[in-house]
Amino acid sequence: MTMQDRKLKHLEACLREDSQYQTVKTGLEQVSWPYRALPELNLNDVDLRCTFMGKPLSAPLLIGAMTGGTEHAARINRNLALAAQELGIGMMLGSQRVMLEHPEASYSFQVREHAPDILLIGNLGVAQFVKGYTTSHIIKAIGAVKADGLALHTNPLQEAMQTGGDTNFQGITEVMETLVKKSWFPILLKEVGHGIGRTTAEQIRHIPFAAIDVAGAGGTSWARVEDLVANGQITQPDLGEVGIPTAKALTETREVLPHMPLIASGGIRSGLDVAKCLMLGAQVCAIARPLVQPALKGPDAVLMYLLKIIQQLKTALFVAGIPHVGELTQLEPPAPPPPPSYLVDD
Repeated sequence: MTMQDRKLKHLEACLREDSQYQTVKTGLEQVSWPYRALPELNLNDVDLRCTFMGKPLSAPLLIGAMTGGTEHAARINRNLALAAQELGIGMMLGSQRVMLEHPEASYSFQVREHAPDILLIGNLGVAQFVKGYTTSHIIKAIGAVKADGLALHTNPLQEAMQTGGDTNFQGITEVMETLVKKSWFPILLKEVGHGIGRTTAEQIRHIPFAAIDVAGAGGTSWARVEDLVANGQITQPDLGEVGIPTAKALTETREVLPHMPLIASGGIRSGLDVAKCLMLGAQVCAIARPLVQPALKGPDAVLMYLLKIIQQLKTALFVAGIPHVGELTQLEPPAPPPPPSYLVDD
């Protein structure tokens, strides 16, 4: 199976309901949202504007990483980018490995002409850097699409479910540290939907990532997607349910990394989900799978879906008496470093 064929099959599998977690939920349903019967606000005055990675956003939303490498993917990415530009939100690209190894597929990632002003984040897999990718591959991936930064995605379970998957993650933490410290452009770390939690956050706390996308469990299970691609049905349901629920992943990562900008993704299906993630410590939220069907129809369908999410988010803040989203998303300033030992009294 060619890489392009695999990308198309990924899209087809993601549209199936059995690609979704069946028993694991995001945990957001257990998070209560504050309610004020007298909010002392005008709903129309609720302000969702924020800044992320130095770029202004009209709302704390990103279109999540999805696809690339095929004609269908090119149409999806174009329609997503047009909607992002219209709304003033950000967009993450799908894995650009197919573009680097098959330059003829580059066209499917070229969205800058449709969205000149948005925050655009490229994407490569961390496992490729164990196999020999270098900083030059990051520069090429960012430069080719004129992105503002690049996400390194980690997906050990997904790779383990693939025939011939890239399953050597030995030494990956050191590799990432070197990449990030050598780079002069923003690099993020993201999971693909099985979650970054406390253990991983502690493992990478010394690496100066620009942001981390915790990408928790509860939405699309990429273990199930790969099972569907390989077998046409779910043959390993237990492995398909492995992951850290989104709310837990977000809470644990925030506790370990109190000053790190965080993206919440994984099963985000409403504006209230977005609000709860912001309350738990995210700066922005990313939505992916629910946008695939609208993107196949056109940019207007994507726009309508996202406008509904934005209105739900405004309503959630309104009934909580929160006039500006910055009250939820602002990070506390980092604690000052301890003074040198020679300035400390015995």
